[in-house]
Amino acid sequence: MRGFKEFLLRGNLVDLAVAVVIGLAFAAVVSALVKDLITPLIAAIGGQPNFAGLFFTVNKSTFLYGDFLNALISFIVIAAVVYFLVVLPYGRLMDRFKSETPVAPTRACPRCLSSIPAAATRCAFCTADISPEAPGQ
Repeated sequence: MRGFKEFLLRGNLVDLAVAVVIGLAFAAVVSALVKDLITPLIAAIGGQPNFAGLFFTVNKSTFLYGDFLNALISFIVIAAVVYFLVVLPYGRLMDRFKSETPVAPTRACPRCLSSIPAAATRCAFCTADISPEAPGQ
């Protein structure tokens, strides 16, 4: 029972639960935005007041493509908000803290053709003795 309690109270599990709850609340807000504002705005231009009522029938089977349109618009709005308000700012922030480490020059081992540091005197792959490369070569 103790292990289960530790699992439930683990920090990343609690963070994930909070993220899921916030995500669901955000999805509900965006769905309401699409249903109550964006869809009527599109309807004012296109003339259809409610996408949810759009359907077609084939052999007595009804296909509600209007609900699909509402879900698609909701998805696009959520994806745009996540990208522009989370992904881009996070990427810019990480770029500020990224340090460029200089890459050591390499050369090919004459025996096995593996890429090794230019100053190496022994190949790490085939263990062949190699004369060090002269500076400037």
